[in-house]
Amino acid sequence: MVRRTKEEALATRHRLLDAAELLFHRDGVSATSLADIAREAGLTRGAIYWHFTDKADLFEAMMSRVILPMEGAPVRARPADDPLEAVRAEFMDVLRRTVDDPQVQRVFDIASHRVEYVGELQAVRDRAVAAHTEWLARMEQSLRQAMRLGQMGRRMPARAAAIGLHALIAGLLRTWLLEPQSFDLMIVGRQTLDAYLAGLTLPADASRTLRPSAG
Repeated sequence: MVRRTKEEALATRHRLLDAAELLFHRDGVSATSLADIAREAGLTRGAIYWHFTDKADLFEAMMSRVILPMEGAPVRARPADDPLEAVRAEFMDVLRRTVDDPQVQRVFDIASHRVEYVGELQAVRDRAVAAHTEWLARMEQSLRQAMRLGQMGRRMPARAAAIGLHALIAGLLRTWLLEPQSFDLMIVGRQTLDAYLAGLTLPADASRTLRPSAG
């Protein structure tokens, strides 16, 4: 009996999260009320408050059950002799997970385009910032190692290069999610990544030699 009760409670929780995910994606987070979610799930508002403190708590639970691409990138055992290849592999893993999993696409789209991180959702914003900081630290570590091995020039600090890499992948994901049919995320992602990494491998004085001559 106890086990059945726990299973029923878990099923109810997932019904609420499924309903929230659907409505947040369709209508936006601000426009969706707890009453809307309860009605979509075929439950009462009391059921929501049994499982969640408020909408922010429910939103956080919805996000947490789906590991977003930038937060769930595997921490690879980085080969000491080829850190740039490890960066490339992690970057492409993020794109592949986004393409292959419709639920990841939906939740990432909510986080990217359908929520304002203000008021009661400020704590959710803090979570996103923490994940962003952790990802940047991993990338910076790999890029520093690439510099030490001579794979990468030093005309851009590793921290700045990591920020640029984050901007590149985040921009690709957000643009693709707006209209997935507009381009092949894997192909374009690999092309832009290769171009970015090629720029990082240029020597410090390469910018002078690459400038077109006057006249």
